[in-house]
Amino acid sequence: MISSELLLLININKLQSVIARKFDALSVHGLGFNDFVILYILGTSSERKMRRIDLAEKIGLTASGITRLLNPLEKIGLVTREINERDARVSYVVITSSGQKIFEEAQISAENITKEILSSKKNKSLRIVSEFLSDLGGNIQ
Repeated sequence: MISSELLLLININKLQSVIARKFDALSVHGLGFNDFVILYILGTSSERKMRRIDLAEKIGLTASGITRLLNPLEKIGLVTREINERDARVSYVVITSSGQKIFEEAQISAENITKEILSSKKNKSLRIVSEFLSDLGGNIQ
């Protein structure tokens, strides 16, 4: 028999898979869910840019993990690199104007997917779950 805590984490893992599968619909915009999250974070950050390592930390990835996600986005022109003039070891990821446009279009689809997933849930339940996930480290803001 496993603990209820372990079962909770197993169920959270399953939920993540279900959510990721639903957000596969973002592929009509040329994005995966993680791509969408990256564009969201960059688009809402100050100056629409962020150090790679800070972006990785914000999403919960390693430096190499964020690089793997960013490379295709750079190739298609949704993000670009910017070197820090004072320190060449530091580079920024910057959302491009086309990246911002794609994000805004994809946001409509993402909001519709969200409504489909959470439409029947009560606001109080959503608030409680959100606070719980935030307490566990699942807060992106």
